[in-house]
Amino acid sequence: MKQPHLFDKIDLQLIRTLHTLLIERSVSKTAMRQGQQQPAVSVALKRLRELTGDPILVRSGTGMVPTDVGLQMLGPVSQILQSAESLFSPSRVFDPANACETFRIAASDTLDPLFLPSVMARIKSLAPGCRVEVHALSAQAQYAHDLGQGLIDVVIGNWAQPSEELHRAQLFEDDIMCLVSSKHPAVRRGWTQDDWLACEHIAPMPAYPGWRGVIDEHLDRLGLARHIAARCAYFGLMPRMVASSLLVLTTGRHYCQRFLEGDLPSGLALLPCPVPFPKMVYYQLWHERSHNAEAARWLREQVKISALQLSPPTAA
Repeated sequence: MKQPHLFDKIDLQLIRTLHTLLIERSVSKTAMRQGQQQPAVSVALKRLRELTGDPILVRSGTGMVPTDVGLQMLGPVSQILQSAESLFSPSRVFDPANACETFRIAASDTLDPLFLPSVMARIKSLAPGCRVEVHALSAQAQYAHDLGQGLIDVVIGNWAQPSEELHRAQLFEDDIMCLVSSKHPAVRRGWTQDDWLACEHIAPMPAYPGWRGVIDEHLDRLGLARHIAARCAYFGLMPRMVASSLLVLTTGRHYCQRFLEGDLPSGLALLPCPVPFPKMVYYQLWHERSHNAEAARWLREQVKISALQLSPPTAA
């Protein structure tokens, strides 16, 4: 009967030697193939015989042949070595056509409205068996933690200074513009910096505790402050709120101009901002834990391709 501690006496090198012995049916050929001395292989064969209670290889004429027990071991031994090779290989092949992964993307809704639909369409076209979850950037979320725990795979948004703890890749840049009602006085007479600061502005709710957003962070650095008269958790509703009021929405050109495109009148106008702003830069962020995972790398590549293929908005 095998002893309970038998498994502790077996290592991968011993399994490899057993496999080679069963294939080569020779101690000397096994030693040559594994780059070992013949006495070392003989010692390994002795250990295997003690562990199994079977000679494994026996003499037959001028050579050696496996015993019935030895032949029965060949299949399982091959599987063990294949599994070990797969386990410790640098990367696992990801086949999108046959994959059934769940991809979790957390994204800002200040993105170009066509961007995330493009990402979704691309993933579902190339990997139809995969599920996709798009999570909102909310005040309750801690994205470095969620990325580290594998709760989400990638975060997409704009930051003046992205976290140094996470990997990042730039997706695209965008100019800062102002979306206003077509009846806003600034459409007719223009505006100065002081005029813009004094206007009633609409801004998103904070994405997380202490969040200021790239607009107000830049104003802070300039020693300026705008009058935020309204906040809304749903960025997609803001253009309609602007169209029916004198509120000013300051954000990326791509987002604003999508609401000006089409045949139907939008009641909106796009104005340059009188305060100089650097370009908004959108990134995708991910954690070290998924940096080398083939499925995660494939996902990030699809996000990147979708950003590159996104057509620019038409001129206002």
